[in-house]
Amino acid sequence: MFLALNEMKHEKVHYGLIVTMVTLIAYLIFMLLGLMLGLAKENTAAVDSWQTQTVILNKGANINLNQSVIPANELPKLKAGDSLVGQSPLVITKKNGADKQSAQLIGLKANQSIAKKVTLSEGRWWKKANEVVLADSLKNKGYHLNQKIKFSGQAKTYRVVGFAKQSTLNVTPIVYSQLSVWQQLKGGRQFGASAIFSTRQFKYEHDNLKSYTKAKYVQKLPGYSAQNQTFAAMIGFLMVISMAIIGVFLYILTMQKLPNYAVLRAQGISTGTLVRATVSQAILLMAVGGVLSLILTALTSLTLPEAMPFLINWPLAIGLTLVMVILGTLSSVIPVKLIQRVQPLDALN
Repeated sequence: MFLALNEMKHEKVHYGLIVTMVTLIAYLIFMLLGLMLGLAKENTAAVDSWQTQTVILNKGANINLNQSVIPANELPKLKAGDSLVGQSPLVITKKNGADKQSAQLIGLKANQSIAKKVTLSEGRWWKKANEVVLADSLKNKGYHLNQKIKFSGQAKTYRVVGFAKQSTLNVTPIVYSQLSVWQQLKGGRQFGASAIFSTRQFKYEHDNLKSYTKAKYVQKLPGYSAQNQTFAAMIGFLMVISMAIIGVFLYILTMQKLPNYAVLRAQGISTGTLVRATVSQAILLMAVGGVLSLILTALTSLTLPEAMPFLINWPLAIGLTLVMVILGTLSSVIPVKLIQRVQPLDALN
């Protein structure tokens, strides 16, 4: 380690450039990680806040809430923790028809589990059919308490009586209303619900209905799996690239220092000492770059707008930093091979 630190002090520019490259690549990795986790959270925030364990959908819906409708005469008997959910995509506007916003209408019954678990940041829960609760994020769009809004294509107005936390589904803000409002939009009370969300773990299959675990339901959310796989692949490629960069830089530096290593060998310095110095340099470079990138990511997260879905899982980020250090250590194998070939007699050449 002593030799490694002395070399790095002597070649500040060279090693500084390597640290800069590692920092920038790791910073990009953590920003992609934050966006991946943020978008994933926006997809499932509502489902998570409902403490969902099991979802019952129409078998023909391909595990897609948007496509699922359960007729009223096919609804199973509900137990504690079960909630009827009516879902429909819609566009909301202010009373004058201005400021259109895409949203997900979620119709509920006030005495069932989900309505009791939704946390309000402001206002109260609805009591009448013409009252709605909006997702917190819509406050940034100019919506406020006691405001009258419309569903696009309808003349009826609804009054905003509250705002709910963690209320997004498929990266779209939610409008909570009574289940009867959803039934009216669908065409009548013959439609019981879109799905049944439950805090219980169980299996159910009967006629046209089937239950699914939360994990399976979430994986089938439109674009969810493809989005996460894309980000994960990008992060994986960047980590491999960081490993290659460290290996190339250390190889070039080692090539330049071979005459010096030969002199050190002639002075009695063992090959093992030189190898340990090179490996130590790789560990230090990756560790310093990783720590600097974590600091940059933390500072950046403080400046990002609320509209940008960004979430950092610090234990995961630290874990990725450790993986990068391990990969950097492995990348030092290439220059190590050169060092092992150095002989004391090379100093005479």
